[in-house]
Amino acid sequence: MTITFEETTHPAGLEVYDSLEQRHLQVKTDGVVSSVTDEPEGFRFPVNKTCTIETDELYFDRLFSVTLHDRTGRSEANFDVGETVALDERTQFVGLSGPIKLYCRTETAGTVDIGLTSIRITLERESTIELGARSLHDRPAGTITTPPDVESMMDAISVLPSALKTTSPERTWPTLRGHPPLIELGERLEVPDSIDRPDNDHGITVTVPPEYLPLYQAAPLAFFLGATIRPGPEPKLETPQFEYTLADTRSFGDDIARLLKRFFFLDCLVRNEGFFQYDLLELSVLEDELPFALGSMYETPLPARLERYLEIPYEVIDSHAPRWPLTAHVPDDPESIELIPFVVNELGLVREATGTVADAVSSADPSNAQLVRSAAATRSPPSVTGDSEFVVPTVTDESVEHAWFGDAVPQNASKATIEAYRNQLDRGARSESIEILLVCNDARMIDEHDLLDEAYGTREELPFEIRSEFGVSSDRLASLLSEGGYDFVHYIGHATEDGLRCPDADLDVRSLESVDVGVFFLNACRSYEQGIALTRRGAFGGVSTYGDVANEDAVEAGETMARLLNRGFPLRGALEIAQQNSSLGDQYLIVGDGSVDIAQTDHGAPGIIELERRNEDEFGFSIRSYSTKEFKLGSVTESNLKSVADRHLTPGFTPFSGVEADSIQEYLIWIELPILIDDQLHWNDGVGPAII
Repeated sequence: MTITFEETTHPAGLEVYDSLEQRHLQVKTDGVVSSVTDEPEGFRFPVNKTCTIETDELYFDRLFSVTLHDRTGRSEANFDVGETVALDERTQFVGLSGPIKLYCRTETAGTVDIGLTSIRITLERESTIELGARSLHDRPAGTITTPPDVESMMDAISVLPSALKTTSPERTWPTLRGHPPLIELGERLEVPDSIDRPDNDHGITVTVPPEYLPLYQAAPLAFFLGATIRPGPEPKLETPQFEYTLADTRSFGDDIARLLKRFFFLDCLVRNEGFFQYDLLELSVLEDELPFALGSMYETPLPARLERYLEIPYEVIDSHAPRWPLTAHVPDDPESIELIPFVVNELGLVREATGTVADAVSSADPSNAQLVRSAAATRSPPSVTGDSEFVVPTVTDESVEHAWFGDAVPQNASKATIEAYRNQLDRGARSESIEILLVCNDARMIDEHDLLDEAYGTREELPFEIRSEFGVSSDRLASLLSEGGYDFVHYIGHATEDGLRCPDADLDVRSLESVDVGVFFLNACRSYEQGIALTRRGAFGGVSTYGDVANEDAVEAGETMARLLNRGFPLRGALEIAQQNSSLGDQYLIVGDGSVDIAQTDHGAPGIIELERRNEDEFGFSIRSYSTKEFKLGSVTESNLKSVADRHLTPGFTPFSGVEADSIQEYLIWIELPILIDDQLHWNDGVGPAII
C-alpha cells in the first residue's frame, strides 16, 4: 500500500504517508478525529487512497500551491500567499501540491487562508471532508523487448509516448508525463499487453538516419510530441501541417535539443490558458513578443501549434527557458537503448559519449594540511582501476547535470550507471523515518562527524533517525551496508581504489553481493571505485572522489552537502552549489543517478536565495531553483516574498529585483533556504542571518 492515513493526537489530525517515496504530510484539525479510509472509486481525481473525516478546520503548517476546483474537477482559480479564498455551499475541491498530492472535497461554505508559511481551511460548521491523496511515485507500465537492429529499436522507442497522459499543452506538467516503459535487448520485438501503443492521432513523425546515436537523440523529442520515429536519408520533423528539415551532421543533436526546448517552453506558456493559470515571470516578459494569442493557441491542434512555435526566433526564447536538468552522454552502440527510457523520463538531452582525453584531475594541494583522507602511504596523482582514462565531455554547459554513461572517467560531469536507475524501480516500502548512518573511521576527523550530527535531521516536521558508528571493522561495515536498510550513508575516513579503510582491513564493496543503501557520500580520498560499486549493487546514487582531499576541505565539503541534502536538494543541485560556494573541489563527482535526494522540501522546489547589497536600505533579490523527483522540469515555484513577482518555471533563476532591507530581513525569518550574499554562502535555520 503506497498511501496510508494515520490518526494523530499530538497534534490532533492525520498524517499522510507515502511509503515508497518516504514523504509525509501533516493535516492538523481542531480536535481529535476518527477517519474512514477507502479505495478511491468515484473520486474525481486520480488518487491512491481516500479518507473521510468530520471536522470544521484543516491546518497545514507548510505552504503548498493551492488550487480550487469545481465538482467536475475543472480548475477555477489558483491562489497566492496572503489571499483569503471563499468556499461556496456546493461541491468543491481544494487541491494542495506538495510532497504528496492532496485533494480536499467539501460541500460546506467556508474560507481558505493562505499565510506566509501555512494554510488553513475553515468551514462554517462541522462537516464531512473527503481527502484524496496521490503518490508522486511513477513506475513504468512494463518492459519492451527489441532486437539490436535500428528499425526494431525505432518501433520500440515509438511506444514510449504511451506514458503521456495528454498531448495538450498540459503535458508540460510533470504529473501528466508518466515514466516511459523500459526497453531491453532480446531476440524479437515484443510489446507487453500492459502497455497501450500510442495512437499518434496527430500524425507526427521524426525521420532520422538508420543509426543508433541519431535515434537516441531523437527519443526525448519524439516522446514529448507523441511522435513516431522512422528511418530515412533526410532527417526531418513531419506533421500533416508542415515539414521541418533537421541537420544530418554532428549538429543533428543541437537541432533536436533546440526543438525540444522550444516546444516544451512555449507549451508551458500556452498551458497557462488551461486548467491551472499562474502569473508566470517568463510570460510577463515574453507575451508581447509572441506572434499569437495564448487563448487561441491552447485550443489549436498540436501540428498547427508546433508550426506557429517555429515562427519565433530561438534567440528570443533561449534565455527565458528553464535550465535543462539533464544531458546524458551515451555510447553509440545498441546496448545504450536500455538507458533511453530513464533519460526520456527527465526529457534529458542526449549527446554521444565523446570528449577530450584529459590528464588525471588535480588533487587539492594538501601541503599545508596536517591530514589527507587517503589510505595510501604516499600522495600520488589520482588513478582508477576499472576505467582506462579521464575525459572531458564535448558539451558540459547546457544542463544542471551532465551524466556520462561511457567507460571513461568523466570530468565536469557525473558518472552515471544504469543499475542506479534500476535499483530505484526495485525499491519497496521503507520505514516512515529517514534512516541515516554516519560512519567515522578516523578519530582525527571527529570534527566533521560533530558538524554532521547537527546538520542532519534538524527539521522538526520530518522524522529522521541518525545512527553514528566509530572505528567500524570491515565485517561490521559490510553488514551495515548490506543489511542496514539506510536511506543515506555518510562515510568519513580513508579509502583507496581497493577499499574503504577500517581498523582491521580495507572493505572492498565489490566483494559484497548486494547493498541496502539509498544515497551515500564517501568523504574520503579516491573513493570513486567504491562509489561505483555501491550503485552496481543496490544504491541509487552518491558522491565520491577521484583524488586526495585535504581534511579541512573535506570537513567543509561534508557539512555543506549535509545541509543542502537536509533541505531537500537532489545530489545534482547540492553538488553544484557546494562546488561553487565551498572548498568542495573538482575531486568530487556524482556516481549513479544525480536526481536522487534524501528528504522532501518544506514547500515547492528547493532553491538558493541570492542577494546583492545595493545600499543600506536595499538589496537585489533573486532565486535559483532546482528540479527534484517531485518537482520535475515544468513545475512552477516562487519565493513567496510579497514584494517580488518571481513565480517561474523550475529549474530556473529569476532576475534581480530591488527589495527593501527590512522586507528581506523579515522574509528570512520564515524560510530556511540557503542564502548567497556578497559571494558568501549563509545557512538560514529559521531566524535569518544578520545581513543589516
